[in-house]
Formats: sequence, C-alpha cells, structure tokens
Amino acid sequence: MNIRITKPAQGGRVRAIASKSEAHRLLICAALADNETTITCPERSEDIDATTRCLEALGAVIRYERDDFIVTPIDLRVTNRNLKHILDCGESGSTLRFMLPVAGALGLHVSFNLGGRLPMRPLSGLYDEMVSHGCTLSKLGCPQLTCEGQLKSGTYTLPGNISSQFISGLLFALPMLSGDSVIQVTDVLESRPYVDMTLDALRLFRISVLEKERQTFHILGGQKGCSPKAVRVNGDWSNAAFWLSMGAIGKKPVTCTGLDPVSRQGDRAIIGLLTHMGARVICENSEVTVFPGILRGIEIDAGNTPDLVPVLAAVASVAEGKTVILNAGRLRIKESDRLRTIAASLSSLGADINETDEGLVICGKKTLTGGETMTFGDHRIVMTAAVLSAVCAGDVMIQGAEAVGKSYPGFFNDFNAAFGGVWKEY
Repeated sequence: MNIRITKPAQGGRVRAIASKSEAHRLLICAALADNETTITCPERSEDIDATTRCLEALGAVIRYERDDFIVTPIDLRVTNRNLKHILDCGESGSTLRFMLPVAGALGLHVSFNLGGRLPMRPLSGLYDEMVSHGCTLSKLGCPQLTCEGQLKSGTYTLPGNISSQFISGLLFALPMLSGDSVIQVTDVLESRPYVDMTLDALRLFRISVLEKERQTFHILGGQKGCSPKAVRVNGDWSNAAFWLSMGAIGKKPVTCTGLDPVSRQGDRAIIGLLTHMGARVICENSEVTVFPGILRGIEIDAGNTPDLVPVLAAVASVAEGKTVILNAGRLRIKESDRLRTIAASLSSLGADINETDEGLVICGKKTLTGGETMTFGDHRIVMTAAVLSAVCAGDVMIQGAEAVGKSYPGFFNDFNAAFGGVWKEY
C-alpha cells in the first residue's frame, strides 16, 4: 500500500494505543500462570498476534473478546510431548527471543517459523547458552529454527550490548526449572528499561527474581506464576512518541492521552528529549501535551531508547544546528538496517542526514521539500515519514505503508481522525 499525504496533520488529540512491549510480557506470564487471566488490550498488532499464536501452539487457550485477551494457561499434563509444535513468529524478534527459552524450559520439541529479516537477526548469545544448558538447536540463519531437549538450571552468562530480549526470555523460562539459576550480564546492559518491564510483569504474577548485584539476577527454581485475575496493558510510549514529536515540529500542540507518567517504558524519555531540544511539554495525570518551540540540535545517547531514533531524527531534521545520535549500532539489525534506512528515507524528503557506524548526524533545516520515500518494510520508518509531512513544503508519498501493521495497524486512521491530516492511496 502506497500513501500520499496531501494535507499535513497539525495539532490534535489522540489516545495512546496499548503497549506492544507490555502485551508480549503479560501474555507470556498469563500463559505460564496457575489460573485464567484477563488482559485488557484495546489494540492488537502483527507482533502481538505472533506471540498469541505461539502460546496457543504450546497449549494455551487464548480468546479475544471486545478489548480483552482471556488466557487459559498451558497445561503440560495434557500436552503431547511427542508432537512437534510449530510456532509461527512472523517477523517478531520479541516473540522469538522470549519464546525460545520458554520452549526449552517446557522441554517440548518446537520448530519456529521465521519471516522477513528475522532469521538474520542476532541470536548467538542466547543460542550458545541454551545449547550449553541442555537444548539442541538447529543451525542459525534459516527460515526455521528447531529446539529440542530440556533446558537445565544453572549459571547463564549473556552479553548486555546485543539484545535485552535475551535476558527477558530467560527470566520467563528459568523460574519453571527445578533448580535455582543465575543470569550474569556482561558489558553494559543496554535497553535496561525493557528488562525492568519484564521484572515488573513477573512480579505482578508473583514470580521472584533478585538482583543481588548489579546485572546479576538470581532466580529460584520451581516457581509457578499466580494469576492477578485481571490486568490492563498501559499506553505505548514508543508509538505515542510519533504524535508527541509532531507537536514539537508542527504549528499546533498535540495531546496524547492514556500514558502512565511513571511507566517503566524506556521510551518515556521522549518528553525529556523533546524538552531538551526546545519544545514545551506539559504532563497532567495521564495526558501529555507538546507545544511547538524553537528547536535546537543536541547530542543523544540512544543506548536505552533505540526505538526513538527514527522520530528523533525527524525532529532533528528541522532543528537549528547539528544533532548527533550515538550508541545506536543495534538499529542495523532491526526490521531493516535502520540507520541506513532512516538516512535514506529522510534524505528523500529533503533532510540533511548522514549515517555513521553507530549513529546519525543531522543538520537541521527550516523546512523540508517532501516527495516520495521508500520505507523498506519498516513500520517505524513509515510513521516517521508521516510525521515529517507536518514540515514538508510538498506532498509526502510513502511506499509500503502497510508495514505499520507490525506495531500500529490503525496509525493512518488515527492520523486522519485525530489530526486532520489528509491521505489517500495511490
């Protein structure tokens, strides 16, 4: 689907969609718990559906009624252990990295189907530790990854600078094992807020994990999650960041509702970063309003907030002076080589942007030209291009706009309804 934006969105009000990151975690905890859990999650996406499919393939029963997932947990007493379970991850890296250790802990024979660039995304640190702790895994880099054997308790050592999802996957899995385990994280644990979100989800289901020393997690074996009966997924700061950034660069303020002001989500940092760049931000209870301001370039360390890089690059493209984004090398292994595709997409709209090995350098302009841009099948590139329509002199034509389905299927409907932007397919 290709979209032409002929009237840029300027100001408005929108409700934040449910957090994809929280939904993954709560669904997994619910499927491993003792009793049924109702998870209120008003929005779904391709990635959330991937995790749901995989949990169902392992024996969970999940219904979606109105805005609620109703999760009946996996019952290993009725699971056929001789059956090969097929888990379709789609293109969801979170689903694969979370579910692989869970499958190993359950001791089931599982084959994961991997779509898009997912077979190429890194798994080696987690892969090696699972093999050394009792699992047999097939060769990496193929469209299907097979896991057999029983994961064993013990000490797991993982790098912290590749993916926090490795740690989260083991945190879901290791409490199920009979013995105690330790996860030791070497190097700096980047995207630490995502690990904190996992710990919060486990704590909600009364799973105990102790961090006795920094980046060393002690997990008691033999734990079974206790369902809280009902829980609600919080608003998504990652996707709200696109709307809030539109308030910073546009002509009128933007208000986003349904956001937890003390959320563990790392991308809540968007409000501080936009403020630092010169926008005016007001937070009142669950509402955040961003007003346009005189924007200036800054230096940004993206180690804990890699998903904000595309939209921050968009804001920087119309900020006075130079913005340098550092510590973002992991973006090269996302749905696209995101440093390269951000640079290519924004350049095609008139931005002055260059990639470095680990980041981006952007020299701001007063306005951009607009034009046609490729999005390389990457949902965050699509949304970034739409945000930039607010400051482009001409129309913005977005190729492959259907990629938003991965995280925010209703993005363009909200764009039109909440902000008055006008778009059509071409």
